[in-house]
Amino acid sequence: MRLRKPFIAVAVVSSMVLAACGSSNDTATTTGDTTATTSASVPDTTVPTADTGATTTTAYVPPARGDADLVIWADDTRAPVLQPIAQAFADAEGIKVVVQEVPFDKIRDNLITAGPAGEGPDIIIGAHDWLGELVKNGVVEPIDLGTAASQYADVAVQAFTYDGKVYGLPYAIENIALIRNTDLVPEAPATWEDLETVALQLKADGKVDIPLAIQQGPADPYHNFPLYSLTGADVFAQNADGTYDPQQLGLDSPEALASADNFKKWSDEGLISKDVTYDIMIESFSSGKAPFAITGPWMTSDKDRGPGAKGINYVVEPIPPLAGGAPAHVFVGVQGFMISSFSASKDLAKTFLLDYAGTEDVQMQLFDAGGRPPAMTSAFDKVKTDADVAGFGLAGQAGQPQPAIPEMSAVWDTWKDAYNLIFTGNDPQQAFKDAAATIRGKIS
Repeated sequence: MRLRKPFIAVAVVSSMVLAACGSSNDTATTTGDTTATTSASVPDTTVPTADTGATTTTAYVPPARGDADLVIWADDTRAPVLQPIAQAFADAEGIKVVVQEVPFDKIRDNLITAGPAGEGPDIIIGAHDWLGELVKNGVVEPIDLGTAASQYADVAVQAFTYDGKVYGLPYAIENIALIRNTDLVPEAPATWEDLETVALQLKADGKVDIPLAIQQGPADPYHNFPLYSLTGADVFAQNADGTYDPQQLGLDSPEALASADNFKKWSDEGLISKDVTYDIMIESFSSGKAPFAITGPWMTSDKDRGPGAKGINYVVEPIPPLAGGAPAHVFVGVQGFMISSFSASKDLAKTFLLDYAGTEDVQMQLFDAGGRPPAMTSAFDKVKTDADVAGFGLAGQAGQPQPAIPEMSAVWDTWKDAYNLIFTGNDPQQAFKDAAATIRGKIS
């Protein structure tokens, strides 16, 4: 649900170009009898048909496993970081380790299809909210973190816990927050009503074009969630252990219906616009044409289009509550390493994760590459002096893990449709009531 804009190092681009120009998709560095390899993959391509010139799409094909003892799937941001770590592990164990570059949005589905066929990886990097589908399909292995669990933020371990078992070694935490232009708005709004008043006045005075840059394009339940939560609304009720109860949907609760009314009000007065896409959000805020944005570290770490690149003075901070209300709850996303249940090298995979990937140094390297705050507390302590990291961390303190239960897949599209109905003038409470009924039908 999040639009990510990761950094792409020059070295990564160069290696991909060299691989494309060679006779093979694989490039290897060999030390003695051990090898750690980074291999490219075959992307989705669109080609003309022979007869009509129309186009057809060739499905994505993940890289072949080959004869490696251990295969790791990671995207173009993390693969270069893992390459030397995999090489060190290969040297120490006298084995062949392959780091294969797979687009982030292709990892989950291809693990589900390639794993049972014996062609998938042993380890993947992925998001915790994949767990519902992965566990349901039986393709990931529980990991006993042991005493190492205490080295990570509680929310990170909780996010990778499903049905009482931990399925991932976390490395990064991400969430959205309020980004404020400190030249346009020198003082942080104490309440949401204060933000609303300031933003709309700046628009009325002709000082900004967009009062609040929050991506919809045309509706986005993920980015809307903290505003939805201002009334105390939730998607699913949470049990005492923090897990979600799929039988207790909250979209038609009194709190949610009050939230629906709020979104209609904000839409009618122009605070929120269904026409604000990610590109419009980042361009408007980074050019000083929006006093506030609600987004994540993928914007502030964008070296080309982010506010820092454009010379905008800004601060990252929590989204203010309604007057007298509870804090806004952002969804917290956690990324980490997971082990395939079809791996023939599970012990090797666990050793690699706990002894090599699960170190402060690796957490720092992954932070440097992707800009997401580390999940390991000692690594986070080293970077929390960064104002952006501290701001997102503070906003995340009132957050909750994005639901990883399979039933969440029944929510997103229908909830998006409900927001679209509200933004186009339909009855807000009825939109949420109808959405709740549809979602319950899908779940049952």
